[in-house]
Amino acid sequence: MKGYSSASLAASERSGEAANEAGAEVAPARPLAPDSEVVARPRRRRFTAEYKLSILDQADAVEDIGAVGALLRREGLYSSHLGTWRRQRKQGEFDALTPKKRGPKVVVSPLVKKNREQEATIARLTKKLKNAELIIEVQKKVAALLGNPIPNIQIDEEN
Repeated sequence: MKGYSSASLAASERSGEAANEAGAEVAPARPLAPDSEVVARPRRRRFTAEYKLSILDQADAVEDIGAVGALLRREGLYSSHLGTWRRQRKQGEFDALTPKKRGPKVVVSPLVKKNREQEATIARLTKKLKNAELIIEVQKKVAALLGNPIPNIQIDEEN
Protein backbone atom coordinates (compact mmCIF):
# COMPACT_ATOMS: atom_id res chain seq x y z
CA MET A 1 0.00 0.00 0.00
CA LYS A 2 1.43 3.27 -1.06
CA GLY A 3 1.44 6.44 0.97
CA TYR A 4 0.85 4.89 4.38
CA SER A 5 3.32 5.01 7.20
CA SER A 6 4.02 1.79 9.01
CA ALA A 7 2.54 3.14 12.24
CA SER A 8 -0.75 4.15 10.66
CA LEU A 9 -0.90 0.88 8.73
CA ALA A 10 -0.43 -1.15 11.92
CA ALA A 11 -3.10 0.90 13.70
CA SER A 12 -5.59 0.46 10.89
CA GLU A 13 -4.93 -3.27 10.67
CA ARG A 14 -5.55 -3.67 14.38
CA SER A 15 -8.86 -1.89 14.12
CA GLY A 16 -9.97 -4.09 11.22
CA GLU A 17 -10.54 -1.15 8.87
CA ALA A 18 -7.61 -1.72 6.54
CA ALA A 19 -8.35 -2.11 2.86
CA ASN A 20 -6.17 -3.60 0.20
CA GLU A 21 -5.44 -1.84 -3.08
CA ALA A 22 -8.63 -3.19 -4.67
CA GLY A 23 -10.74 -1.71 -1.85
CA ALA A 24 -11.78 -5.00 -0.13
CA GLU A 25 -11.69 -5.19 3.64
CA VAL A 26 -8.96 -7.22 5.32
CA ALA A 27 -9.93 -9.63 8.07
CA PRO A 28 -9.08 -8.35 11.55
CA ALA A 29 -5.72 -9.45 12.90
CA ARG A 30 -5.48 -12.34 15.38
CA PRO A 31 -5.92 -11.42 19.02
CA LEU A 32 -2.75 -10.63 20.84
CA ALA A 33 -0.94 -13.54 22.45
CA PRO A 34 -1.39 -13.96 26.21
CA ASP A 35 1.07 -12.19 28.39
CA SER A 36 4.23 -14.27 28.51
CA GLU A 37 5.81 -12.42 31.39
CA VAL A 38 7.24 -14.75 33.98
CA VAL A 39 5.83 -14.31 37.45
CA ALA A 40 8.46 -13.34 39.99
CA ARG A 41 7.54 -16.11 42.37
CA PRO A 42 5.77 -19.10 40.82
CA ARG A 43 3.14 -20.85 42.91
CA ARG A 44 2.68 -24.59 43.02
CA ARG A 45 -0.75 -25.79 42.04
CA ARG A 46 -2.69 -27.56 44.76
CA PHE A 47 -5.55 -29.90 44.01
CA THR A 48 -8.20 -30.84 46.54
CA ALA A 49 -9.14 -34.45 47.14
CA GLU A 50 -12.63 -33.80 45.74
CA TYR A 51 -11.16 -32.38 42.53
CA LYS A 52 -8.79 -35.32 42.13
CA LEU A 53 -11.59 -37.83 42.64
CA SER A 54 -13.86 -36.02 40.18
CA ILE A 55 -11.13 -36.03 37.51
CA LEU A 56 -10.46 -39.73 38.14
CA ASP A 57 -14.18 -40.50 37.84
CA GLN A 58 -14.37 -38.56 34.58
CA ALA A 59 -11.26 -40.30 33.22
CA ASP A 60 -12.59 -43.74 34.22
CA ALA A 61 -15.97 -43.04 32.61
CA VAL A 62 -14.41 -42.12 29.25
CA GLU A 63 -14.92 -44.66 26.45
CA ASP A 64 -13.77 -42.75 23.36
CA ILE A 65 -10.22 -42.89 22.09
CA GLY A 66 -8.42 -39.66 22.88
CA ALA A 67 -11.06 -38.40 25.28
CA VAL A 68 -8.73 -38.78 28.27
CA GLY A 69 -6.19 -36.60 26.48
CA ALA A 70 -8.88 -34.03 25.77
CA LEU A 71 -9.88 -34.08 29.44
CA LEU A 72 -6.28 -33.57 30.52
CA ARG A 73 -5.78 -30.71 28.04
CA ARG A 74 -9.00 -29.04 29.13
CA GLU A 75 -8.01 -29.20 32.79
CA GLY A 76 -4.33 -28.42 32.19
CA LEU A 77 -3.13 -31.67 33.72
CA TYR A 78 -0.53 -34.28 32.86
CA SER A 79 -1.00 -38.02 32.48
CA SER A 80 1.35 -38.50 35.42
CA HIS A 81 -1.24 -36.76 37.59
CA LEU A 82 -3.74 -39.51 36.75
CA GLY A 83 -1.25 -42.25 37.56
CA THR A 84 -0.29 -40.68 40.87
CA TRP A 85 -3.88 -39.99 41.85
CA ARG A 86 -4.98 -43.51 40.95
CA ARG A 87 -2.21 -44.93 43.15
CA GLN A 88 -3.23 -42.61 45.99
CA ARG A 89 -6.87 -43.64 45.62
CA LYS A 90 -5.89 -47.33 45.70
CA GLN A 91 -3.80 -46.83 48.83
CA GLY A 92 -6.57 -44.83 50.53
CA GLU A 93 -4.55 -41.64 50.78
CA PHE A 94 -7.49 -39.43 49.81
CA ASP A 95 -9.04 -40.12 53.18
CA ALA A 96 -5.92 -38.59 54.69
CA LEU A 97 -6.35 -35.48 52.52
CA THR A 98 -9.75 -34.60 53.91
CA PRO A 99 -9.60 -31.81 56.47
CA LYS A 100 -9.45 -33.02 60.04
CA LYS A 101 -10.74 -31.37 63.16
CA ARG A 102 -7.88 -29.53 64.75
CA GLY A 103 -6.94 -29.66 68.38
CA PRO A 104 -6.42 -32.40 70.92
CA LYS A 105 -8.31 -35.63 70.51
CA VAL A 106 -11.29 -35.98 72.80
CA VAL A 107 -11.17 -39.25 74.72
CA VAL A 108 -14.60 -40.34 75.90
CA SER A 109 -14.66 -42.53 78.98
CA PRO A 110 -16.43 -45.88 78.59
CA LEU A 111 -18.66 -44.93 81.54
CA VAL A 112 -19.73 -41.69 79.83
CA LYS A 113 -20.40 -43.60 76.62
CA LYS A 114 -22.53 -46.18 78.46
CA ASN A 115 -24.38 -43.39 80.32
CA ARG A 116 -25.25 -41.67 77.03
CA GLU A 117 -26.53 -44.94 75.56
CA GLN A 118 -28.68 -45.57 78.63
CA GLU A 119 -30.08 -42.03 78.58
CA ALA A 120 -31.01 -42.46 74.91
CA THR A 121 -32.70 -45.79 75.72
CA ILE A 122 -34.62 -44.22 78.62
CA ALA A 123 -35.80 -41.32 76.43
CA ARG A 124 -36.92 -43.74 73.69
CA LEU A 125 -38.78 -45.98 76.13
CA THR A 126 -40.40 -43.00 77.89
CA LYS A 127 -41.77 -41.77 74.58
CA LYS A 128 -43.05 -45.25 73.78
CA LEU A 129 -44.74 -45.47 77.21
CA LYS A 130 -46.51 -42.12 76.73
CA ASN A 131 -47.82 -43.29 73.36
CA ALA A 132 -49.06 -46.55 74.90
CA GLU A 133 -50.80 -44.69 77.76
CA LEU A 134 -52.50 -42.38 75.25
CA ILE A 135 -53.76 -45.38 73.27
CA ILE A 136 -55.09 -47.02 76.44
CA GLU A 137 -56.95 -43.82 77.43
CA VAL A 138 -58.57 -43.62 73.99
CA GLN A 139 -59.59 -47.30 74.23
CA LYS A 140 -61.17 -46.66 77.67
CA LYS A 141 -63.17 -43.69 76.31
CA VAL A 142 -64.36 -45.68 73.29
CA ALA A 143 -65.39 -48.59 75.53
CA ALA A 144 -67.29 -46.18 77.85
CA LEU A 145 -69.12 -44.65 74.85
CA LEU A 146 -70.11 -48.11 73.65
CA GLY A 147 -71.51 -49.00 77.07
CA ASN A 148 -68.82 -51.48 78.12
CA PRO A 149 -66.53 -49.52 80.50
CA ILE A 150 -63.09 -50.94 81.32
CA PRO A 151 -62.33 -51.04 85.07
CA ASN A 152 -59.47 -48.81 86.23
CA ILE A 153 -56.77 -51.13 87.59
CA GLN A 154 -53.74 -49.75 89.44
CA ILE A 155 -50.48 -51.37 88.46
CA ASP A 156 -47.81 -51.81 91.09
CA GLU A 157 -44.77 -49.95 89.68
CA GLU A 158 -42.25 -51.64 91.98
CA ASN A 159 -42.67 -55.04 90.35
